[in-house]
Amino acid sequence: MKKYYVLIGNYGSGKTELALNFAFKAAESGLRTELLDLDMVNTYFRLTGRGRMTQMKEIRLVSPNYANSGIETLSLPAEVASAFDMDWDCVVFDVGGDAVGSTALGRYHDDFMALAPDELEVLNVVNIRRPLAGTVEKIMALQEEMQIHSRLKISGMINNTNLAQCTTPAELRDGYEMIREVSEKTGVPVLYTSGKKELLNTFLAEGHDPKYIGTPLFIDTYMQRDWDSWVHSLNDDPFGTS
Repeated sequence: MKKYYVLIGNYGSGKTELALNFAFKAAESGLRTELLDLDMVNTYFRLTGRGRMTQMKEIRLVSPNYANSGIETLSLPAEVASAFDMDWDCVVFDVGGDAVGSTALGRYHDDFMALAPDELEVLNVVNIRRPLAGTVEKIMALQEEMQIHSRLKISGMINNTNLAQCTTPAELRDGYEMIREVSEKTGVPVLYTSGKKELLNTFLAEGHDPKYIGTPLFIDTYMQRDWDSWVHSLNDDPFGTS
């Protein structure tokens, strides 16, 4: 059965990292996989920079035109249609979470509606340590906005609460509590809880309600190096003059 994953969420939620993990896990299990970078908002943490890595995994990567070229006005390539026209086993979309990013997804509404219900998961990636998702009210408001502009109903949430290298089990625990309240108020289920293996196992051993954990998703970090390089470049040239 074909499977389409649409990962949507606010800036800094970690959806690009998760998109890579979803695609890599699919490819490693022998599935023909396509990964589409439709994040028209965040031009720094792009899947495009992982093009060679996806090629090594035999994953087809589709990115906005002019990505990584220094041009800020991006456009969607015609190849996006290949997600629906070609015979893929698994297709992963990484989508910007504000109105602009969600609207970019909305143009493919008819293609998504043609899929069988069990072929599509639209996943709201939530990291409550980010300002735009720091309260129940903010998560709910952003979730509703993304549904309106993308013209897609969100299937479920992913608790991806983290603080990069400073992440502890407390992040997942706090995310669990807040996202549980969102789920209770909106009826949107928690389908996944993600994290590095050691931290996620510690959280899972605490005995929380599985209904608000969903499927545990053990992830690897692929985007970290770019962040470190960027921080180091600021230290070397704090005013960005070089």
